This record gives sequence, C-alpha cells and structure tokens, in this order.
Amino acid sequence: MNKEILKLAVPNIISNLSIPILSTVDTILMGHLSSMHLGAVGIGSMIFNFIYWNFGFLRMGTTGMTAQAYGEGDSHMVSVHLWRSALIALGIAAFVLVLYLPMRSLISVLFDLDQQQHQLVIDYFKVRIIAAPATLLLYVFMGWYFGVQNAVIPLVVTVMINVLNAVLSYALVVLYQLDIYGVALGTVLSQYIGLALVLILYFRDRRQEFYLLKIKELWLLGDFRSYVSTNTDLFIRTLCLTSSFGFFYSQSSSIGPLFLGASVILLQLINWMSYGVDGFAHAAESIVGKYAGAKQERMTNEAIKKSFAWGAVLALLYASVFYLFSDPIIALFTDDMELISYTKGLYFWIIIFPIVSFSSYIWDGVFIGLLASREMRDSMILSLILFLCVYYIMMHFHVRDALWLAFILFMGSRGMIQSLYYFFRLRSSRSYQ
Repeated sequence: MNKEILKLAVPNIISNLSIPILSTVDTILMGHLSSMHLGAVGIGSMIFNFIYWNFGFLRMGTTGMTAQAYGEGDSHMVSVHLWRSALIALGIAAFVLVLYLPMRSLISVLFDLDQQQHQLVIDYFKVRIIAAPATLLLYVFMGWYFGVQNAVIPLVVTVMINVLNAVLSYALVVLYQLDIYGVALGTVLSQYIGLALVLILYFRDRRQEFYLLKIKELWLLGDFRSYVSTNTDLFIRTLCLTSSFGFFYSQSSSIGPLFLGASVILLQLINWMSYGVDGFAHAAESIVGKYAGAKQERMTNEAIKKSFAWGAVLALLYASVFYLFSDPIIALFTDDMELISYTKGLYFWIIIFPIVSFSSYIWDGVFIGLLASREMRDSMILSLILFLCVYYIMMHFHVRDALWLAFILFMGSRGMIQSLYYFFRLRSSRSYQ
C-alpha cells in the first residue's frame, strides 16, 4: 500500500509544487516593482482562484467517479466521465467569459483600493480571463488521469505549464517591460500550450476509446442526475472555501496595505504547503476511489490510514522548514524592510498552519474517493460559520491577529468535523463497500 500511495503521491507532489511557481513568480516579480503591484497581483490571483476554484468539482468529481469506474473495471464509463465533464467545462467557460463586465464592476465594490491599484487589478483581470476555457478543461483532464491511476501525465503537463509560465512572465515583465500585463499574459499562454499538450497525449494513446463514444450517452438521465448531484455538493463546498479566502483578502485590504502585503506573502507559503500535502490527498482520491469501487473494504481502510500517516510526515516537514528558514523565505518575496518587519510579526501563524490543517486536505481526498460529497459540503459550511463567528467576536475585543486566528481555526475545524462524519457515519455505511 505504501508503494501504491507513493507511486501516485510523488508525481502529484512534484507537479503540485510546480503550481505555486505560477503565483510565486508573479508575486516576486511584482514585489520588486512596488508594494502596490504586489497587492494588485495578490488580489487579481485571488479573484481567479475564487472563479476557478468554485469549479474545482470538474477535477474532484471527475477523479472520484472515474476512479470508482476504474475499480469496477468499466472502461467505457471511464471515457464517459471524461467527456461529460469536458462538455460541462466548456459550457462553464463560456458563462465565465460572458460575465466578464459584471465581474469587473464587482472588483471596485468588493475591494477598498485606491485608483492606481484598482487599475492594476483591472489590467491583470482583463488579460487573465482569456485563459478560462483552457484552465477548466485542464481541471477535467488532470482529474481524469488521477482517476485512472496515472500521475505521470499530470506531472509532465503541470510542470511544463508552470515552468513555461515562469519563463514567459519573466520575459514579458523584465525584458519587454509589460508590467502587470506580462504576468497575466504569461499565464494565459502557458495554459493554452498545456491544454494542447494534454490533448495530444490523450489522442495518442486513447483515440479508439473516444471514437466508440456516443454523444447521447453523456446525457443519460440517471447517470447525469447523479453526476449533477455530486458536483453540486462539491460546488457548494468549494464556494464556501473560496468565500473564506475572498473574505480574508477583503478584510486584509481594509486593515491596510502592510497587512495585505504580509498576508499575500504568507498565503504564498500556504500554497506551497497545500499543494505538497495535496499530493497525498490526490493519491487518496485515486486509491480510495479504486478500492471503494471494487468493494474492497479492507484495502480502502488501509489506504485511508496510510494516506494520513504520509500527510502528517509532510506537514511536520513543512512546519520545520518554515521555522528554520523564516528570514530567507520572507526576503525572497520583498526587499521592503517595513514589509519584512511586519510579515515577521505574523509569521507564527504560518509555522503552526501545516500541523493544524493537514488532516482537512487528506480527508478531502478520502471523501472524494468515497463520493461522500454531501459530507464534504456540510463540513465546509459548518467550518465557514465558525470562521466568521470567531473573527467578529475577536474583532469586538480588538484582537490584533483576529483574522489569522479565525483562519487557522477554520482550517483545523474542517479536519475535526470531517473526522466525526467519517467515524460516525461513513465508516458504518455500506454505500461504498
């Protein structure tokens, strides 16, 4: 089981750790221009995280359903899940593009920014949104490959996209002096090149499976109703998660530019940790889904236990690195001494974050593999309510770090509530055995 987990997790971790390169390189490039540019790209990235993460069910749902079909040995349904999700992704991408002007107008309403920083955010937004079709289709293909227990192609595609993004962004910002347009355009180009690569790899190996599909199979009422139900739960769950990050950024911007700048840096470190631990969460999605689909209860339980053990080891490693190398890590993002000093004052939260939060990531992977979307949704809703309550109570007492305290409790409570759901409902359920 350890070998099986590592075979999927290691490529996942490598590919996942390349993902923060995208936002980290953008943050570094903008941070060395000005703190205003740093805040603008942080808000701009958060806006697209909010848009795209809400449609994360395109990856998560595809992984869970594909893994269970793979475990059952139903190769035809494996293909159906891919192309059903791909068609829905294209429809959602068209909807996102149509809503460009209303979303642009909302930026000035949601964020308390001065005129110059607001214009920087708009400049980033209007270029980056062009990547919507490529981004959402990549979600589908990455999730599908995880479902068929193939972590190598997602590794190759993801690393290529993010290395290419770093190179293009550097060239466009530093060599061609395109400022914030450069980081947005670098992202757009790398996403479409990545989509082209994944399509070439798919049709090279599986064109025969594609030709055997019939369009009407993608819309069979019973299967489609189940698909919509699962993904609606995942959508609500992810909407709560992105709302928590959106609220965090909004409150950070109202506190002041130094707090916002420091929080942008610390959230980059959370990205580093999240994408690493998600390597084991994605492995859990694939392996738990496969064994649950094959009705192998003992192997399902063993996969869950081993995934948690590996996740805990990696979380401790992250916490140790954040503690031992705090000064060079902060200096990587900015040379503004005032911002460096302010960031150090908040740095304690980032050291404890991996230990408090890692279980929520692993549980997410387990629940996706079990297709326990309702429990994922409910645990996130309860945790978001706790987050908001703690923040406003602490703010009433003028607690300096109220926002970070509430955020840490939000992540920790997710893991605790999911644990309760699993041990008191899912483990005794026969629905996945």
